[in-house]
Amino acid sequence: MPEESPRVELTPAAADLLRRLHATHGPLMFHQSGGCCDGSAPMCYPAGEFRTGGSDILLAELVVEGVVEPVPFWMSRSQFEVWSHTRLIVDVVPGRGSGFSLEAPEGVRFLIRSRVVNT
Repeated sequence: MPEESPRVELTPAAADLLRRLHATHGPLMFHQSGGCCDGSAPMCYPAGEFRTGGSDILLAELVVEGVVEPVPFWMSRSQFEVWSHTRLIVDVVPGRGSGFSLEAPEGVRFLIRSRVVNT
């Protein structure tokens, strides 16, 4: 039986940034909401700082070489309904995103790229 492809993956640049953020902040987590502007970008927080609930889905526990614990990737249930047919690719681009996400002071921001998957 073929292995199911991951629902969320990281680019090498995103993995590098997560290693740097982990060295400074410790365990990390992502949350992807369905909001507008930066609310539609993946937000990186210290693990447990963003409270998830019944309206959120754990999509992945991302393994990052050099980071001991997996990085959970949560998404709001309503956003998942829209993106359920896609593979999410977490990338990094120059520029400032939201002040709430840990990468903001680094002069870069996380960004989601997506690829349609066969269902």
